[in-house]
Amino acid sequence: MPPSVPSPARRVARTLRTSLFAQVTCALVLGIVVGKLWPDTATALQPLGDGFTRLIKTVISPLVFCVVVVGIAKAGDLKAFGRIGVKALIWFEIASTAALVIGLVSANVVGPGKGMNVDPSSLDAAAVEETTGGGHLPSTTEFVLNALPQSFIGSFAENELLQVLILACLVGAALLHLGHTKVPKILPAIEQAQEIIFAVVGFIMRLAPLAVFGAMAHLVGNYGLGVMRTYAKLIVLCYVAAALFVALLAVALKLVTGLSLWKFLRYIREEMLLALGTASTESVMPRVMQKLRRAGARDDAVGLVLPTGYSFNLDGASLYLSIGTLFIAQAVGVDLSLGQQITVVLVLMLTSKGMAGIPGSAFLALSATASSLGAIPAGAVALLLGVDRIMDSMRVVTNLLGNCVAVFAVSRWEGALDIDRAKRTLDGEDTSTPDDGEKGVGGEKDVSDEKGLSEETDTEAPVPGIPAQKPKELEDLKERKGLKEPAPEAG
Repeated sequence: MPPSVPSPARRVARTLRTSLFAQVTCALVLGIVVGKLWPDTATALQPLGDGFTRLIKTVISPLVFCVVVVGIAKAGDLKAFGRIGVKALIWFEIASTAALVIGLVSANVVGPGKGMNVDPSSLDAAAVEETTGGGHLPSTTEFVLNALPQSFIGSFAENELLQVLILACLVGAALLHLGHTKVPKILPAIEQAQEIIFAVVGFIMRLAPLAVFGAMAHLVGNYGLGVMRTYAKLIVLCYVAAALFVALLAVALKLVTGLSLWKFLRYIREEMLLALGTASTESVMPRVMQKLRRAGARDDAVGLVLPTGYSFNLDGASLYLSIGTLFIAQAVGVDLSLGQQITVVLVLMLTSKGMAGIPGSAFLALSATASSLGAIPAGAVALLLGVDRIMDSMRVVTNLLGNCVAVFAVSRWEGALDIDRAKRTLDGEDTSTPDDGEKGVGGEKDVSDEKGLSEETDTEAPVPGIPAQKPKELEDLKERKGLKEPAPEAG
């Protein structure tokens, strides 16, 4: 009898049980429905999203440390690591400047704030102060000093990624300097710790649907869908500008590496949806690092470029800040000249670099920009209070894609990208991890390692110091030497 075909209900149930993408999609839709129908209840669900993000943050610093140390030690070239860092900073500056320019051009063409005729005195400037908690963006000196660790343990405890990166570079350099003979057990221990962290990430990711449900329900319940109608022009403009920038990223990735951004999007669709739902790129950093390594990027490039990009390459934030600045100016009736708009680009090139991890950083950057121009009232920044949270999804997706493209581009630039492996992985043909050369896909030793004959290549198992040969080659060699196969033993 032919095998029975499972019913549609069973197929749907199996998909929901096995596919994280399907689970997160359902959670996203349920969160919107609950937020719309029961807003009071929905606002109480925020701890679901916050708790998930806190759990993920506990593993980010140790994971970055392990990946960078292992990457440096395996690459065996500290100068190459330095070149990767310099090239990454160059790429970051070009990408963020392009995002700023696209934002300014889009806002000039569309004019999202024109015709609003807002009286700045009617706006509540204290609300901005409450949102930012009275904080401020660090100066250049403060930013550099804050990147230097004061304590080895403190850097991990406070989740200071730049400090953890510096510590990882120092430890990796020390391992290269001392050599494997002096510290033979350190590198294997760090590699094993890395595998444990990835296993922990796998456990935490099972809670992702709950996190997306709670975060989306809180967003819709707290802000409502009405805000989208009020700021429809600005919201649509920001998302269209982000789409244009993503298209530019796709062209850049194709030209530099030959890879398709759309295939990469399909490859990380679960992580993208989770980042959208939680409005946090940190929640997906460990999984994205793992997938980039699997896609052929070398450990040291992934470990340095991706975490650094979280501080230096905020493309989505750059887009939003440039559009937001012109929106505010247009709303209060201020016409910015070309020179003033160039000043906006220069100021935002600096202020956007110190935004990561600071509450209300977008408003701080906008206030700093408004102050530098001297033409926009500081209280006008309050115009964006109602829409800022809606923009998180755009910023998150653009930031994440920008940093992933940077990893591929810089890796290719430095010769640290396995193009063939990347294409196979993005095509869905290769699902193994970079460390699977000695392990099977499931993480256990291949069965062929225990056999004298490999099932895949039909060759004898290699003996140390002796290259493996095929049976046919062995027979030809014996015939040339006049040797004969021994007769089988009797009995």
